[in-house]
Amino acid sequence: MTGRADRPNDTTGAPADGPAGTGESGRRAERKARFATWEAAFVRWKAVASRYALLPLRLFLGITFVYAGLDKLTDASFLADTGSGSIGETMRGVRDISAIPGLVDLALKDPSAFGYAISFGELAVGIGTLLGLYARVAALGGALISLSLWLTVSWQVSPYYLGNDLVYLMAWLPLLLAGASVLSLDTFLADRRRRIR
Repeated sequence: MTGRADRPNDTTGAPADGPAGTGESGRRAERKARFATWEAAFVRWKAVASRYALLPLRLFLGITFVYAGLDKLTDASFLADTGSGSIGETMRGVRDISAIPGLVDLALKDPSAFGYAISFGELAVGIGTLLGLYARVAALGGALISLSLWLTVSWQVSPYYLGNDLVYLMAWLPLLLAGASVLSLDTFLADRRRRIR
């Protein structure tokens, strides 16, 4: 008669935390760690995306307004008081169908000067927006230019969504509210002032 010590090894009583159990808990821990890594990366990506969210809009508006200003300044026919394609003819054409005819009358007192004012205004707004210098002031200028053009030149466009000046006005508002926090001279100068103090 053999005793308990002489019996063959009984594997049915293997502890739950044996090799199989350890492997399963290890896989669970690995999945949890991988998920935590992905979650941390997503949180970092969201922070970066939020920080740079307005940069594409800022680049588009800045480049567009620089281009628009230069295009007008180099177009002699646009800056003329009369003639095809001139600012004068454009203003006369929209005078009776604009939202504020008095604003058009003001421009018609000296169409060429008004054309230069719009051109240099667009150029200054575009440069300020691209550099992030006085970004909110530049955005306000862009919004005012777009508003004035919407109320005069493109007011008669129907339906309204076919007119681009209203869209530009709406596009300037986020930059007016938020300013330029990344890749901007405003941020650089503010940091420099803080370091000096």
